Amino acid sequence: MSWTSERVDLLKKLWTDGLSASQIAAELGGVTRNAVIGKVHRLGLSGRAKAAAPAQKPRSKPAKGGAEEAAQAATQQQGGSAPSAPQTIGATALKVEAAPVAAPAPQAKPVAELVPIAKRATILTLTERTCKWPIGDPTKEDFYFCGHPSNPGVPYCTYHCRIAYQPASDRRRDRNVANG
Repeated sequence: MSWTSERVDLLKKLWTDGLSASQIAAELGGVTRNAVIGKVHRLGLSGRAKAAAPAQKPRSKPAKGGAEEAAQAATQQQGGSAPSAPQTIGATALKVEAAPVAAPAPQAKPVAELVPIAKRATILTLTERTCKWPIGDPTKEDFYFCGHPSNPGVPYCTYHCRIAYQPASDRRRDRNVANG
């Protein structure tokens, strides 16, 4: 298949109309979605109209508190509409988020207090029963490994296991807190 001027013109029209690359490929026929994307990229086509979002089932909203319901009802009685979150259409991978919430710093002792000098291990003194948690910059002379006894089947001591292996529920909770 070659890109004739008629096919290129049709591609440009369909692209500005907001059709997806798959839809354009089906409309043109004899061309793949990736070929359409490549041609759009080579032509330098960028801005385009947003395609109408397909009708979706409305999501059920969580129960609201009494004060929030009263404020919403008062707003609706006055003829206004309740404020809502901004809606996004399309992919949101590059969506600008509101100011991210910094995760609370772990309340831990300084590293020098955690690993006594006698317990510190080098790459040559590590065994399968010593904690292999790296501490410091590997390019510096003061780099070492934790060296405390490790738990069977894991490379780290109990303290470093808590840091390295966080339960999935904690990760989800932390991610939800960060996203607001």
